[in-house]
Amino acid sequence: MKQKKLIILFFALISFSVWAQPPVIKASMDSAQIMIGEQTRLHLEIAANKNSSLQLPFIPDTLMRDVEVLAISQPDTTDLGNNRMQIRYDYLITSFDSALYLLPPFKVIAGTDTFYSNQLALKVSTLPVDTESGNFYDIKDVWKPPFVLSDYVLVFWIIFGICLLILLALYLIFRKKKKLPLLPFLKPDEPLLPPHVRALQALDTIKSEKLWQQGREKEYHSQLTDVIRNYIDDRFGINAMEMTSGEILQMIQAESEADPVFAQLKQMLIVSDLAKFAKYRPLPDENELSLMYAYLFVNSTVPVQTVEESETDSQPINS
Repeated sequence: MKQKKLIILFFALISFSVWAQPPVIKASMDSAQIMIGEQTRLHLEIAANKNSSLQLPFIPDTLMRDVEVLAISQPDTTDLGNNRMQIRYDYLITSFDSALYLLPPFKVIAGTDTFYSNQLALKVSTLPVDTESGNFYDIKDVWKPPFVLSDYVLVFWIIFGICLLILLALYLIFRKKKKLPLLPFLKPDEPLLPPHVRALQALDTIKSEKLWQQGREKEYHSQLTDVIRNYIDDRFGINAMEMTSGEILQMIQAESEADPVFAQLKQMLIVSDLAKFAKYRPLPDENELSLMYAYLFVNSTVPVQTVEESETDSQPINS
């Protein structure tokens, strides 16, 4: 019976010792010697009981002065059995200053106890500089960035716009030299009729409308004077549309071609002003005379060259 109790006590002690094993921290590196600017990976493995309350090491962006931490992996947990687990971290580190660095140990706090890892050393070397030749080389080759189409979208549209403007300019120059309309679907502009032809056509339209016969004397005389004012502007270069009747007559007196019909023009303008501004209702004869004076003024002041051309065009050609 005594031996049985001893055996039970022995196995209980073994189970307690397995259950109460302290955390074990192990640190290692892929390479303990690197060139300046190169990178190496540091591995940290923590083995502890599953029910342990652990305070894992906090690693800032540097392990120590001049030894930088570039990246930290996510913790990888492995079940070791016997109520044990393993937590693994990987740290990517580098240094840009050549020296031998004694890295501080990692510590894990379990309850009131603190446990430390083994200590590592990192040697950072540099290449000797040939100061006499003056040739310097980078530690690593320059990486060519990958081609990304979106980076060149703006450049593409700028080049496309410039090419489009050049083609448009060449097209416009070609159409202009050929005396064609700028847009192919537009008809060529019809030649502008001479001032006297346009004035006579407008007077014909007024005559056919018979405004004064409908009691619209004011509108009738307004249209008559507008036609004559536009004709004077186009024929003599006098801005008659912006002048009073008195100013128009004063300017026309300087034109010798209008002397024979000056009195008729004056009479027409006076009657028109009375009808437009004085509520005067001209008699039928006055209305007819105003239209006749307008025709007379236009026909009497047609340029001589235009008349000669018209007569030449009308002569028959002898075969």
